[in-house]
Amino acid sequence: MTRKQKKTLIRVLISFTMLVVLHFLPLKGFWNALYLIPYLLVGYDVVLGALKKIGHGSFLDEEFLMMIATIGAFIIGDYPEATLVMLFYQVGELFQSIAVGKSRKSIAAMMDICPDTAIVLRDGAEDEVDPSEVSVGEVVLVKPGEKIPIDGVISEGRTSLNTAALTGESLPVEAGVGASVYSGTINLTSAIKVTTTTEYENSTVSRILELVESSTDKKAKSEKFITKFAHYYTPAVVILAVLIALGCLLFTDLGAAGSVYRGLIFLVVSCPCALVVSVPLSFFGGIGAASKRGILIKGSNYMETLSKIDTVVLDKTGTITEGSFAVDAIHPNEIDPDVLIDIAALAESRSHHPVAESIVNAHGRHIDASRLGDVEEIAGRGIRAVIDGEEYFVGNGKLMEDVSADFHECHLPGTVVHVSKGKEYLGHIVINDILKKDSAGAISDLRAAGVRDVVMLTGDNEKVASKVAEQVGIRKFFSGLLPAQKVEKVEELLAEERRVAFVGDGINDAPVLTRADVGIAMGALGSDAAIEAADIVLMDDRLGKIPDAIRISRKTMRIVKENILFSIFVKVAVMVLGALGLAGMRFAVFGDVGVLILAILNSLRAMRLPKRS
Repeated sequence: MTRKQKKTLIRVLISFTMLVVLHFLPLKGFWNALYLIPYLLVGYDVVLGALKKIGHGSFLDEEFLMMIATIGAFIIGDYPEATLVMLFYQVGELFQSIAVGKSRKSIAAMMDICPDTAIVLRDGAEDEVDPSEVSVGEVVLVKPGEKIPIDGVISEGRTSLNTAALTGESLPVEAGVGASVYSGTINLTSAIKVTTTTEYENSTVSRILELVESSTDKKAKSEKFITKFAHYYTPAVVILAVLIALGCLLFTDLGAAGSVYRGLIFLVVSCPCALVVSVPLSFFGGIGAASKRGILIKGSNYMETLSKIDTVVLDKTGTITEGSFAVDAIHPNEIDPDVLIDIAALAESRSHHPVAESIVNAHGRHIDASRLGDVEEIAGRGIRAVIDGEEYFVGNGKLMEDVSADFHECHLPGTVVHVSKGKEYLGHIVINDILKKDSAGAISDLRAAGVRDVVMLTGDNEKVASKVAEQVGIRKFFSGLLPAQKVEKVEELLAEERRVAFVGDGINDAPVLTRADVGIAMGALGSDAAIEAADIVLMDDRLGKIPDAIRISRKTMRIVKENILFSIFVKVAVMVLGALGLAGMRFAVFGDVGVLILAILNSLRAMRLPKRS
């Protein structure tokens, strides 16, 4: 509880105690003015706030309604009622403040990922400075237990890193020399030296903080409706309250005091506090719940749209697959498989192409460079290499045709690397993009979360696409697509009046991310393009977080709708009872504050993470 909340609670308790004491005292005439003491003690800030807004010309809000209602109660001589109305109102405000504070904690944890200082190594000495003062290329010392202040690469040391604040995952990540590290992660075990690669204002932590801070600016339709509703609703109920009072005065025998009292009851219960507070609070709680799992939602409008998604379109490379190559199969032609991979690895050992690196990694043994003679890279074909004095060719089918090798294509999908010794065909190696471990489970989970269709788009050939789709359980896919054609496929789905979410790596998929109803960038830790292009950002490579995000969004929207329907129903019921004289001021206030508190408590449910399937 904050200091301000504690003060409010003390004021409420003292005011309530004084009200009880005054209730048992035989007060008459002038002495009833003593009720002003507990009234002003608990409600002075409300009265001052309303008076200030009157001066600014924008006063038709709940504070104005409370002030008018309570002053009116004093005028007609209902002193305890006036104080009790203000007391109940402040109790509701206190609950609201505590609830908002609680919902902020999950986001506050993220906001706390920013370190206050950085230790820079300058001229052999440790210089503790503000992170914004560190330049690109400087070396920062990060001790165990400290947060990495700026994005960079480890230049010395090895350690375990806690990335939970960014990715939502609690398992530590091992990192050594050459590994990229990001601001906001915590160094766990050993001191490391990090050479910075960005300035602080462009670092991961700064971009995330900016994203979280601006998320409340992008309001959902529900929030916009409530804001617009409150704008017209408040003056309308003030006019209705006056009309009720005049109607009672003209057409009943209640008299002036009774008529005013009837109008005041209507005025008090008409406060739209529950709606105005609970709806944004629900969205705020949902955004906080998502952030706990490393899912950054840029605004409640995207959360509302995500809750209605019925089609999820996935890019293949980097989304369903790792985006990195590995040897999938070795098919020798009358030679030992180890000999085939040994020749290919020697030939490819000087290349930095991803295919070459995958072959070298699959070889996994020491490569004796002395065996390697002349090496020639043939553009669009492969490599000619002299190994142990013999000429070998390693590359695609076109290279085999060029050297008249009697080769054959492989029945397996993937990138096929053929190997020949002169014209003698030795066999081939199949290389494929590695499938992510959680892809199949995540796609099954998407369907369990209520997604109607999961579609895969890829630039790879149909054979490769078909294999990946079969492995992960995708029934519909489109292959051989250029980036512009991916946009066209998404537009075709949108034309079918579907609600489409596109998921990509955020680097090459920016056009599609921005075209879909919701663009989701995954594995976006440290990626400027992803954070800029997407509406929702997943800070790691886990596809399984997408069904999590959908569940959180749908749960949040259910809570929003519950609060709107419940608040309107109870409000209308009590307003009618008050207008007919069947509910007194205390019942009206209790109904108003009670609805507010229940709506707030319901909103807090949005902070709880839905269970994963």
